[in-house]
Amino acid sequence: MKNNQLSLSSRSSAQTIVSVILIALLLLIWNPWSFWMPTMMLVSVLIALLIAFSLFASFILQEKVADEREGSHRMLAGRAAFLTGSAVLMIGIFVQAFSHAVDIWLVVALVVMIITKIGSRIYSDRNF
Repeated sequence: MKNNQLSLSSRSSAQTIVSVILIALLLLIWNPWSFWMPTMMLVSVLIALLIAFSLFASFILQEKVADEREGSHRMLAGRAAFLTGSAVLMIGIFVQAFSHAVDIWLVVALVVMIITKIGSRIYSDRNF
């Protein structure tokens, strides 16, 4: 029997490292506490890095499911992420609606999430 514990832990640590780097890039771009004053060039480079790194993380680092338990964990994580993302977007829309200035990107992101969820559900129902 093959022991693939090492490959599982290395895959998990790679995903953790990718997530931490992505969050760090987002925080550098957002600059929530105004701890630095970046130039326009630096912000452009950070945004380009964020886009390149997001594409790399989305398309290159693919999750591979080895058994049913891992598949179940992956589906549960996806469901929790969808519900949390939707809740955060809804809260953002509600808060901005009270100030009568709803950012269109919040609405677009929520609509895209919902359409993608419905589309993937229809696709999986027809093909699996």
